[in-house]
Amino acid sequence: MLQTQHPRPPSETMPTMYDLPSEDPEESGLPDEFHDFQPKLLRETCKPPTYPPNRVFIGADINLYYDGQHPKWYKRPDWFVALGVSVKTQQSDLRWSYVVWQESVSPFLVVELLSPGTEDDDLGRSVREIDKPPTKWEVYERILRVPFYVVYDRYQNHLRVFALQGGRYQSMDLATLGQRIWFEELGLGLGVWQGTHNQAEGRWLRWYDAQGNWISSEVEARQIAEAARQTAEAARTSAEAEAETERSARQSAEAARQTAEAEAETERSARRAAIPKLKSLGLTPAQIAEALGLSIAETD
Repeated sequence: MLQTQHPRPPSETMPTMYDLPSEDPEESGLPDEFHDFQPKLLRETCKPPTYPPNRVFIGADINLYYDGQHPKWYKRPDWFVALGVSVKTQQSDLRWSYVVWQESVSPFLVVELLSPGTEDDDLGRSVREIDKPPTKWEVYERILRVPFYVVYDRYQNHLRVFALQGGRYQSMDLATLGQRIWFEELGLGLGVWQGTHNQAEGRWLRWYDAQGNWISSEVEARQIAEAARQTAEAARTSAEAEAETERSARQSAEAARQTAEAEAETERSARRAAIPKLKSLGLTPAQIAEALGLSIAETD
């Protein structure tokens, strides 16, 4: 039997990345590219001047264990910072996870990057099920009492910041702040920046300093250092060129002076050579001096 229709190519029939979840249905919130790039920018720009670097622990997409009575319960924040916590300096000592009952310090600030699969849980809309662990919101607000909870929706470019007040999270009004907020404890501010990160143009969360300047990422810091090096190199080359020009000018001036002296000496010698002939003609020393432009003493 003849086939009257050709099969459609896989590119037209297979689902795209927009049709397929970027998360494990059994564990929502596994990272897509944005969830990989954004935490790195937050990590690289979070440099609190109020704490030494080795006392600021930053976690991104690692398990946060919060209840010693239920040691297997955990949440997995997209990004968080804990203050006064030692940073491991040996690879073998790097943390597998963050265990609150061992660290004795809860995170100071937690950031969740909104995604369709976690939106309700991120914004406290989910309800705890019977015999199930508490919701993300309950853990951050009531168990760990994290002072600041940040939720960023990149699709709507909506930054929400919740501050712990009276034991409950209160939404902070960022409308008049231009999607920026200052954290006195950190000596840093957090805001939405428009630019290119990891070769991707868009709006990104990043930290800024007391002057309102965005703190440089590692790539930007290298670019700034390289630009400074090139500027210094150009200045050095220019200074060397100017010095060489000055040396050449001095040498030219010295050569001209020597040439002028030699020419003057040649001219004087020619004048002196004419003295005997003028004397033989009966001219007096004064007349000879006047004729040759010499002093009377030079005519002797």
